[in-house]
Amino acid sequence: MPLPYFEVDVPTRSTEALGLHGVHVFTGRADSRSAAVRIAHEVYDAARAAREAGREIPHGQPEGWGACGYRPGWELDWPAATAGAGPSPAPSSCSSAPGQPPCLTG
Repeated sequence: MPLPYFEVDVPTRSTEALGLHGVHVFTGRADSRSAAVRIAHEVYDAARAAREAGREIPHGQPEGWGACGYRPGWELDWPAATAGAGPSPAPSSCSSAPGQPPCLTG
């Protein structure tokens, strides 16, 4: 039986444009809500580290987790992250809420 699919919503704000904020959404399979938040944070950290080192953003993480990219100037509020039952798996694990740059690419 496959692991449950989770959606992790992480509030984010621009460090460059006052008042600009949104929610970045990560999706993938995990065995619990806390594991989903932990994995999403690890995926984000790996994307940031790769980008800062000039390397390609890693894609295709286990259980559907991944990052499309990293956008400097946006701060994610990980302590405020929430995880819940996610939608059916989609081809891409990146999506964004209104007001958020798409997939943290840039």
